[in-house]
Amino acid sequence: MSSDGGTQAAGVGSDGGTRAAGLGEAVRELVDRPEFAVLSTREPDGTAQLSVMWVGRDGDDLLMATKGARRKVRNIRRDPRVTVLLYDRSRPTRYAEIRGTARVTAEDARALVDQLARRYTGADHLVDDQEADRVVLRITPDRVLYVP
Repeated sequence: MSSDGGTQAAGVGSDGGTRAAGLGEAVRELVDRPEFAVLSTREPDGTAQLSVMWVGRDGDDLLMATKGARRKVRNIRRDPRVTVLLYDRSRPTRYAEIRGTARVTAEDARALVDQLARRYTGADHLVDDQEADRVVLRITPDRVLYVP
């Protein structure tokens, strides 16, 4: 616990700059639950574009799937800086803010959609979504803030 009432931050170097940050055990546990995440990307004019997303992870990278033509994908391709907010629905004051760098890939997009569908809905896949052009958003954390 830190002096600011319980906020725990990771990813800030001793010189005040940022460095690659691990999620930490508590944040990994939160990501591994079927909690919704809010993804913030930057519009061309600098304003925030927010999307409610399903989220998974690969190690400390966050993984999200979306349709390739979505605005968030265009925003990330132009400016890969993103912020993800994830909170515990049973205790909303417990949350993680993850700032990082996103990459758009096609790596195993269908498999990720199916994995997340099982976690969030219990279904093996999204029935109405089999032909969608899906991409994976892979987010590498630069700074992690966790409030227990």
